[in-house]
Amino acid sequence: MTLRQVAAAAVAILTLAFTAPVFAQAPIAAPVGAPAQSQALDAPPGATSAPASDVSASFSIIPMFLRADIIVKAVMILLLAASLWSWTIIFNKLMVLSNLKRKARRFDKLFWSGQSLDELYQQFASHNDHPLAAMFIAGLREWRRAFEGGNPRESALPGIKERIDKAMSVTILRETDGIERQLGVLATIGSVSPFVGLFGTVWGIMNSFAAIAARHDTTLAVVAPGIAEALFATAMGLLAAIPAVIFYNRFVADIGRYVNQLDAFADEFSAILSRQLDEKAGR
Repeated sequence: MTLRQVAAAAVAILTLAFTAPVFAQAPIAAPVGAPAQSQALDAPPGATSAPASDVSASFSIIPMFLRADIIVKAVMILLLAASLWSWTIIFNKLMVLSNLKRKARRFDKLFWSGQSLDELYQQFASHNDHPLAAMFIAGLREWRRAFEGGNPRESALPGIKERIDKAMSVTILRETDGIERQLGVLATIGSVSPFVGLFGTVWGIMNSFAAIAARHDTTLAVVAPGIAEALFATAMGLLAAIPAVIFYNRFVADIGRYVNQLDAFADEFSAILSRQLDEKAGR
C-alpha cells in the first residue's frame, strides 16, 4: 500500500469518527407550550352509573335470595334447614357426651371407693341413667339370679359366667345405639349438601345463559346476578356440609373411646364376679 492510500484511509476514518456522533443525536423535541386543559368524559346518553353502595347492597344475601329463581330459592331454603338441623344435633350431642363422661367418672370413682357391690346395686338400681351404671346393674342382676336357689354347683359356673357376659354385652350394644342416634343425619348432611349446592349453582348458571340469549347482551350486568346466585347456593351447601363432617368425625372418635371404656369396665367387672362365683361355689 502506498503512502497516498494510507493517508486517504486515515482521513476517511477521522471523518467517520467526527461525524458519527452527529447522526446519533436524538431529534430536537418540538416546542412545548402551556399544558392542555383536560375534562372528564361524560357518560354516553342513556347510561347511568349506580353508586358503589347500591351495587354492593344488591349483591347481599337477602336481595340475592329474593331475586333468585324458584328452584334456587328452594335449594337455599333446603340447605338452610339442613344447616340448622345439623347444628341442633351438634349441640345436643356435645351436651350428651359431656354429661356421659362426667357421670362415668363419678361412677368409676364410687365403684373403686371400696363400697360393696350390694350397696352400689341398691344405689343405682332405681336410676341407672348412664350406660356404665346400666351395664353394672345388668351384670350384677344376672349374678344374683344365680344364687336364688342357693350356691350354684361348680358345673353350672361356665353357663353363669357366659350369661353375665351376654347381659353386659347386650346392654353395651343397646346403650351405644342410643348414643349414636342421629349421627347418620350428620353424615348425610355432610355428604349430600355440597351436591345440592352444586345443583343450585348449575341452575343459576343456566339462568344466566338464558338471560344472555333473551337480551342478546353479554355485559356483566346481565351475567353477574345469575352467577352470584349460583355461587351463593354453593356457599350455603359448603356452610351446611363442613360443620357436619367435622363434628361427625369428632363424635365418632369420642363415642369410640367411650365404648372402649365400657368394654374395659365390663371385662374388669366380669373378672370380679367370676372370682366371687368360684369362691362361693367352692364352699
